[in-house]
Amino acid sequence: MKITAAVVPVRSAPFEIETLDLATPLADEVLVRVVASGMCHTDLHARDGYFPNLPYPVVCGHEGAGIIEQVGAAVADLAPGDPVVISFPWCGDCAPCRATRISYCERARPLKSSGCRADGSTPMSRDGEPVYSCFFQQSSFANFAVAPAKNVVKVRRDAPVEMLGPLGCGLQTGAGAVLNVMQPAAGQSIAVYGVGGVGLAGLMAARIAGCDPIIAVDRLPGRLALARELGATHTLESRGAETLGEMRRITGGGTDFALETSAVPAVFRLAVDGLRGLGTCILVGSARAGTEVSFEMPWLQGGRTVRGVIQGDSRPRDFIPRLVDLFMAGRMPLDRLITRYEFAEVNRAAADATSGAAIKPVLLMPQ
Repeated sequence: MKITAAVVPVRSAPFEIETLDLATPLADEVLVRVVASGMCHTDLHARDGYFPNLPYPVVCGHEGAGIIEQVGAAVADLAPGDPVVISFPWCGDCAPCRATRISYCERARPLKSSGCRADGSTPMSRDGEPVYSCFFQQSSFANFAVAPAKNVVKVRRDAPVEMLGPLGCGLQTGAGAVLNVMQPAAGQSIAVYGVGGVGLAGLMAARIAGCDPIIAVDRLPGRLALARELGATHTLESRGAETLGEMRRITGGGTDFALETSAVPAVFRLAVDGLRGLGTCILVGSARAGTEVSFEMPWLQGGRTVRGVIQGDSRPRDFIPRLVDLFMAGRMPLDRLITRYEFAEVNRAAADATSGAAIKPVLLMPQ
Protein backbone atom coordinates (compact mmCIF):
# COMPACT_ATOMS: atom_id res chain seq x y z
CA MET A 1 0.00 0.00 0.00
CA LYS A 2 1.06 3.61 -0.51
CA ILE A 3 1.87 5.63 2.60
CA THR A 4 3.19 9.08 3.47
CA ALA A 5 6.32 9.10 5.60
CA ALA A 6 9.06 11.43 6.87
CA VAL A 7 12.34 10.05 5.53
CA VAL A 8 15.87 10.91 6.65
CA PRO A 9 17.72 10.44 3.32
CA VAL A 10 21.26 10.57 4.75
CA ARG A 11 22.79 11.11 8.17
CA SER A 12 21.95 14.51 9.73
CA ALA A 13 19.76 15.57 6.79
CA PRO A 14 16.35 17.18 7.36
CA PHE A 15 13.25 15.01 7.23
CA GLU A 16 11.67 14.78 3.78
CA ILE A 17 8.00 13.93 3.28
CA GLU A 18 7.75 11.15 0.69
CA THR A 19 5.35 8.55 -0.69
CA LEU A 20 6.53 5.01 0.09
CA ASP A 21 5.27 1.47 -0.26
CA LEU A 22 4.43 -0.50 2.87
CA ALA A 23 4.22 -4.31 2.90
CA THR A 24 1.30 -6.16 4.47
CA PRO A 25 1.74 -7.29 8.09
CA LEU A 26 3.30 -10.65 8.85
CA ALA A 27 1.39 -13.26 10.83
CA ASP A 28 2.44 -11.81 14.20
CA GLU A 29 2.12 -8.15 13.20
CA VAL A 30 -0.61 -5.53 12.96
CA LEU A 31 -1.14 -2.65 10.57
CA VAL A 32 -1.87 0.60 12.41
CA ARG A 33 -3.29 3.78 10.90
CA VAL A 34 -1.15 6.23 12.79
CA VAL A 35 -3.21 9.16 14.03
CA ALA A 36 -0.32 10.94 15.75
CA SER A 37 3.24 10.27 16.84
CA GLY A 38 5.28 11.83 19.59
CA MET A 39 8.75 13.08 18.71
CA CYS A 40 11.51 12.13 21.13
CA HIS A 41 15.16 13.19 21.24
CA THR A 42 15.93 9.56 20.38
CA ASP A 43 14.39 10.19 16.95
CA LEU A 44 16.71 13.16 16.49
CA HIS A 45 19.67 11.08 17.65
CA ALA A 46 18.75 8.53 14.98
CA ARG A 47 18.54 11.29 12.37
CA ASP A 48 21.99 12.49 13.36
CA GLY A 49 23.78 9.15 13.43
CA TYR A 50 24.03 8.35 17.15
CA PHE A 51 23.15 4.72 16.38
CA PRO A 52 26.20 3.36 14.53
CA ASN A 53 24.41 0.50 12.77
CA LEU A 54 21.32 2.38 11.63
CA PRO A 55 21.27 2.55 7.81
CA TYR A 56 19.86 5.33 5.63
CA PRO A 57 17.45 6.28 4.17
CA VAL A 58 15.38 5.63 7.28
CA VAL A 59 11.97 6.43 8.74
CA CYS A 60 12.09 7.20 12.47
CA GLY A 61 9.32 7.60 15.03
CA HIS A 62 8.70 5.39 18.05
CA GLU A 63 5.77 6.94 19.93
CA GLY A 64 2.95 6.08 17.56
CA ALA A 65 -0.75 5.90 18.40
CA GLY A 66 -3.67 5.16 16.16
CA ILE A 67 -6.25 2.63 15.04
CA ILE A 68 -5.64 -0.95 13.99
CA GLU A 69 -6.54 -1.51 10.33
CA GLN A 70 -5.45 -5.12 9.86
CA VAL A 71 -4.10 -7.98 11.98
CA GLY A 72 -1.85 -10.85 10.99
CA ALA A 73 -3.12 -14.42 10.87
CA ALA A 74 -1.62 -15.33 14.27
CA VAL A 75 -2.94 -12.30 16.16
CA ALA A 76 -5.88 -13.12 18.42
CA ASP A 77 -5.86 -10.38 21.08
CA LEU A 78 -6.21 -7.31 18.84
CA ALA A 79 -8.75 -6.47 16.15
CA PRO A 80 -9.38 -3.88 13.44
CA GLY A 81 -10.84 -0.73 14.98
CA ASP A 82 -8.96 -1.03 18.28
CA PRO A 83 -7.33 2.23 19.45
CA VAL A 84 -3.72 1.50 20.35
CA VAL A 85 -0.38 2.88 21.49
CA ILE A 86 2.73 1.29 19.97
CA SER A 87 5.49 0.76 22.53
CA PHE A 88 9.06 -0.57 22.61
CA PRO A 89 10.21 -3.89 21.10
CA TRP A 90 11.41 -7.01 22.89
CA CYS A 91 12.33 -10.46 21.63
CA GLY A 92 10.46 -12.65 24.13
CA ASP A 93 13.18 -15.32 24.22
CA CYS A 94 16.17 -13.97 26.17
CA ALA A 95 16.60 -14.30 29.94
CA PRO A 96 15.29 -10.80 30.82
CA CYS A 97 12.23 -11.30 28.60
CA ARG A 98 11.51 -14.69 30.14
CA ALA A 99 11.71 -13.01 33.54
CA THR A 100 9.19 -10.37 32.29
CA ARG A 101 11.89 -7.65 32.50
CA ILE A 102 11.22 -6.90 28.86
CA SER A 103 12.65 -3.37 28.81
CA TYR A 104 16.08 -4.97 29.34
CA CYS A 105 15.74 -7.37 26.39
CA GLU A 106 19.18 -8.57 25.26
CA ARG A 107 18.22 -8.03 21.63
CA ALA A 108 16.74 -4.59 22.17
CA ARG A 109 19.46 -2.64 20.36
CA PRO A 110 19.13 -4.40 16.97
CA LEU A 111 15.35 -4.49 17.31
CA LYS A 112 15.33 -0.73 17.91
CA SER A 113 17.95 0.49 15.46
CA SER A 114 18.89 -2.01 12.76
CA GLY A 115 16.32 -0.60 10.33
CA CYS A 116 14.84 -4.09 9.76
CA ARG A 117 12.41 -6.57 11.21
CA ALA A 118 13.78 -9.35 13.41
CA ASP A 119 13.94 -11.56 10.31
CA GLY A 120 15.99 -8.96 8.40
CA SER A 121 13.23 -7.84 6.04
CA THR A 122 12.27 -4.20 5.44
CA PRO A 123 8.53 -3.47 5.11
CA MET A 124 9.00 0.02 3.61
CA SER A 125 10.34 0.63 0.11
CA ARG A 126 10.49 3.19 -2.69
CA ASP A 127 10.55 2.17 -6.35
CA GLY A 128 11.48 -1.35 -5.31
CA GLU A 129 14.45 -0.24 -3.18
CA PRO A 130 14.37 -0.62 0.61
CA VAL A 131 13.76 2.35 2.85
CA TYR A 132 14.93 1.29 6.27
CA SER A 133 12.28 1.43 8.91
CA CYS A 134 11.24 -0.72 11.88
CA PHE A 135 12.69 1.97 14.16
CA PHE A 136 11.75 0.55 17.56
CA GLN A 137 9.86 -1.91 15.31
CA GLN A 138 7.32 0.73 14.28
CA SER A 139 8.68 3.79 12.38
CA SER A 140 5.65 5.86 13.29
CA PHE A 141 6.67 8.99 11.37
CA ALA A 142 4.20 7.80 8.75
CA ASN A 143 0.46 7.62 8.37
CA PHE A 144 0.58 3.80 8.49
CA ALA A 145 2.96 1.48 10.32
CA VAL A 146 3.38 -2.24 10.88
CA ALA A 147 4.43 -3.45 14.32
CA PRO A 148 4.71 -6.75 16.20
CA ALA A 149 1.41 -7.33 17.95
CA LYS A 150 3.08 -7.95 21.31
CA ASN A 151 4.44 -4.37 21.29
CA VAL A 152 0.99 -2.86 20.72
CA VAL A 153 -1.21 -1.78 23.63
CA LYS A 154 -4.99 -1.49 23.35
CA VAL A 155 -6.36 1.58 25.15
CA ARG A 156 -9.81 2.69 26.24
CA ARG A 157 -12.01 4.03 23.45
CA ASP A 158 -13.01 7.23 25.21
CA ALA A 159 -9.40 8.45 25.45
CA PRO A 160 -8.08 10.91 22.81
CA VAL A 161 -5.75 8.59 20.93
CA GLU A 162 -4.05 11.51 19.18
CA MET A 163 -2.54 12.53 22.54
CA LEU A 164 -1.41 9.13 23.79
CA GLY A 165 1.61 8.29 21.61
CA PRO A 166 4.20 9.77 24.02
CA LEU A 167 3.11 7.18 26.59
CA GLY A 168 4.78 4.55 24.41
CA CYS A 169 8.26 5.75 25.31
CA GLY A 170 9.18 9.07 26.91
CA LEU A 171 6.33 9.61 29.34
CA GLN A 172 6.23 5.93 30.26
CA THR A 173 9.96 6.16 31.01
CA GLY A 174 9.66 9.05 33.46
CA ALA A 175 6.49 7.89 35.17
CA GLY A 176 7.69 4.29 35.35
CA ALA A 177 11.00 5.24 36.94
CA VAL A 178 8.98 6.66 39.84
CA LEU A 179 5.97 4.36 40.08
CA ASN A 180 7.58 1.07 39.04
CA VAL A 181 11.14 1.43 40.36
CA MET A 182 11.33 3.99 43.17
CA GLN A 183 7.85 3.24 44.53
CA PRO A 184 8.15 6.13 47.03
CA ALA A 185 6.05 6.31 50.16
CA ALA A 186 3.93 9.39 50.77
CA GLY A 187 6.03 12.14 52.29
CA GLN A 188 9.36 11.00 50.88
CA SER A 189 11.38 13.62 49.02
CA ILE A 190 12.41 13.62 45.38
CA ALA A 191 14.37 15.87 43.04
CA VAL A 192 13.88 15.72 39.27
CA TYR A 193 16.89 16.88 37.27
CA GLY A 194 15.78 18.06 33.84
CA VAL A 195 12.07 18.79 33.46
CA GLY A 196 11.45 18.08 29.82
CA GLY A 197 8.85 15.50 28.87
CA VAL A 198 10.48 12.58 30.70
CA GLY A 199 11.22 14.61 33.81
CA LEU A 200 7.77 16.16 33.99
CA ALA A 201 6.17 12.73 33.63
CA GLY A 202 8.28 11.60 36.58
CA LEU A 203 7.34 14.72 38.52
CA MET A 204 3.63 14.13 37.95
CA ALA A 205 4.08 10.52 39.04
CA ALA A 206 5.84 11.73 42.21
CA ARG A 207 2.87 13.96 42.97
CA ILE A 208 0.52 11.01 42.47
CA ALA A 209 2.66 8.97 44.90
CA GLY A 210 2.45 11.75 47.50
CA CYS A 211 6.13 12.78 47.51
CA ASP A 212 6.99 15.91 49.50
CA PRO A 213 8.99 17.95 48.80
CA ILE A 214 9.15 17.63 45.01
CA ILE A 215 12.06 19.66 43.68
CA ALA A 216 12.47 20.45 39.97
CA VAL A 217 15.93 21.39 38.67
CA ASP A 218 16.46 22.79 35.18
CA ARG A 219 18.24 25.61 33.35
CA LEU A 220 15.10 26.91 31.56
CA PRO A 221 12.82 29.20 33.62
CA GLY A 222 9.77 28.38 31.49
CA ARG A 223 10.09 24.69 32.23
CA LEU A 224 10.54 25.35 35.91
CA ALA A 225 7.35 27.44 35.90
CA LEU A 226 5.43 24.57 34.29
CA ALA A 227 6.95 22.12 36.77
CA ARG A 228 5.57 24.25 39.61
CA GLU A 229 2.10 24.14 38.01
CA LEU A 230 2.31 20.36 37.64
CA GLY A 231 3.24 19.63 41.25
CA ALA A 232 6.76 20.79 42.12
CA THR A 233 6.91 22.29 45.60
CA HIS A 234 10.27 23.93 44.85
CA THR A 235 12.14 24.86 41.68
CA LEU A 236 15.87 25.46 41.34
CA GLU A 237 17.99 26.63 38.44
CA SER A 238 20.84 24.23 37.75
CA ARG A 239 23.92 26.00 39.15
CA GLY A 240 26.15 23.28 40.52
CA ALA A 241 27.32 23.73 44.11
CA GLU A 242 24.83 26.54 44.72
CA THR A 243 21.97 24.25 43.73
CA LEU A 244 23.33 21.43 45.88
CA GLY A 245 23.43 23.69 48.93
CA GLU A 246 19.86 24.85 48.40
CA MET A 247 18.73 21.25 47.86
CA ARG A 248 20.20 20.21 51.19
CA ARG A 249 18.66 23.21 52.92
CA ILE A 250 15.17 22.43 51.59
CA THR A 251 15.34 18.76 52.53
CA GLY A 252 17.36 18.94 55.72
CA GLY A 253 20.28 17.01 54.28
CA GLY A 254 19.30 15.53 50.93
CA THR A 255 16.56 13.80 48.98
CA ASP A 256 15.28 10.27 49.34
CA PHE A 257 15.10 9.95 45.56
CA ALA A 258 16.54 11.65 42.49
CA LEU A 259 15.48 11.23 38.87
CA GLU A 260 18.22 12.24 36.40
CA THR A 261 16.96 12.83 32.86
CA SER A 262 19.56 15.14 31.32
CA ALA A 263 22.43 12.65 30.79
CA VAL A 264 24.82 15.53 31.49
CA PRO A 265 27.63 14.11 33.69
CA ALA A 266 27.85 17.18 35.94
CA VAL A 267 24.10 17.08 36.56
CA PHE A 268 24.18 13.34 37.22
CA ARG A 269 26.91 13.93 39.79
CA LEU A 270 24.79 16.69 41.35
CA ALA A 271 21.84 14.33 41.59
CA VAL A 272 23.90 11.72 43.44
CA ASP A 273 25.58 14.27 45.72
CA GLY A 274 22.12 15.59 46.58
CA LEU A 275 20.96 12.25 48.06
CA ARG A 276 20.61 11.63 51.78
CA GLY A 277 21.98 8.38 53.20
CA LEU A 278 20.12 5.33 51.81
CA GLY A 279 18.80 7.53 48.98
CA THR A 280 18.36 6.32 45.41
CA CYS A 281 19.24 8.04 42.14
CA ILE A 282 17.69 6.70 38.93
CA LEU A 283 19.33 7.55 35.61
CA VAL A 284 16.99 7.57 32.61
CA GLY A 285 18.81 10.16 30.48
CA SER A 286 20.41 8.69 27.35
CA ALA A 287 24.08 9.55 26.80
CA ARG A 288 26.32 8.72 23.87
CA ALA A 289 28.65 5.73 24.19
CA GLY A 290 31.86 6.65 26.01
CA THR A 291 30.27 9.26 28.31
CA GLU A 292 31.69 8.84 31.81
CA VAL A 293 30.89 10.18 35.27
CA SER A 294 32.60 9.74 38.64
CA PHE A 295 31.42 9.68 42.27
CA GLU A 296 33.18 9.61 45.61
CA MET A 297 33.33 6.02 46.83
CA PRO A 298 32.77 6.89 50.53
CA TRP A 299 29.62 8.78 49.54
CA LEU A 300 28.15 5.68 47.89
CA GLN A 301 29.03 3.61 50.98
CA GLY A 302 26.40 5.61 52.84
CA GLY A 303 23.84 3.16 51.50
CA ARG A 304 23.11 5.24 48.44
CA THR A 305 21.92 3.46 45.29
CA VAL A 306 22.67 4.59 41.75
CA ARG A 307 21.08 2.63 38.90
CA GLY A 308 19.92 3.00 35.36
CA VAL A 309 16.41 2.32 34.13
CA ILE A 310 15.19 1.66 30.60
CA GLN A 311 11.61 2.44 29.49
CA GLY A 312 10.49 2.88 33.08
CA ASP A 313 11.06 -0.81 33.86
CA SER A 314 7.61 -1.21 32.39
CA ARG A 315 5.41 -3.92 30.95
CA PRO A 316 3.49 -1.63 28.57
CA ARG A 317 0.29 -3.67 28.37
CA ASP A 318 -0.09 -3.28 32.13
CA PHE A 319 1.39 0.18 32.65
CA ILE A 320 0.16 2.25 29.70
CA PRO A 321 -3.57 1.61 30.41
CA ARG A 322 -2.87 2.66 34.01
CA LEU A 323 -1.34 5.92 32.80
CA VAL A 324 -4.28 6.50 30.45
CA ASP A 325 -6.66 6.06 33.38
CA LEU A 326 -4.66 8.60 35.39
CA PHE A 327 -4.79 11.03 32.47
CA MET A 328 -8.53 10.59 32.00
CA ALA A 329 -9.05 11.16 35.74
CA GLY A 330 -7.15 14.45 35.49
CA ARG A 331 -4.27 13.23 37.68
CA MET A 332 -1.62 13.12 34.94
CA PRO A 333 -2.30 16.05 32.56
CA LEU A 334 0.05 15.00 29.79
CA ASP A 335 -1.76 17.40 27.47
CA ARG A 336 0.11 20.21 29.28
CA LEU A 337 3.37 18.86 27.84
CA ILE A 338 2.25 18.51 24.22
CA THR A 339 2.66 20.86 21.28
CA ARG A 340 0.89 19.66 18.13
CA TYR A 341 2.34 19.99 14.64
CA GLU A 342 0.96 19.11 11.24
CA PHE A 343 3.03 16.36 9.65
CA ALA A 344 4.43 18.75 7.06
CA GLU A 345 5.93 20.75 9.96
CA VAL A 346 8.15 17.86 11.06
CA ASN A 347 11.38 19.84 10.73
CA ARG A 348 9.95 22.75 12.71
CA ALA A 349 8.91 20.29 15.42
CA ALA A 350 12.46 18.91 15.47
CA ALA A 351 13.94 22.40 15.78
CA ASP A 352 11.56 23.29 18.61
CA ALA A 353 12.41 20.06 20.44
CA THR A 354 16.12 20.85 20.14
CA SER A 355 15.79 24.44 21.33
CA GLY A 356 13.43 23.60 24.17
CA ALA A 357 10.60 25.66 22.68
CA ALA A 358 8.45 22.48 22.71
CA ILE A 359 8.57 19.96 25.53
CA LYS A 360 6.86 17.11 23.69
CA PRO A 361 6.13 17.66 19.99
CA VAL A 362 3.35 15.48 18.58
CA LEU A 363 2.99 15.08 14.81
CA LEU A 364 -0.56 14.81 13.47
CA MET A 365 -0.63 12.42 10.54
CA PRO A 366 -2.53 13.03 7.30
CA GLN A 367 -5.68 10.91 7.30
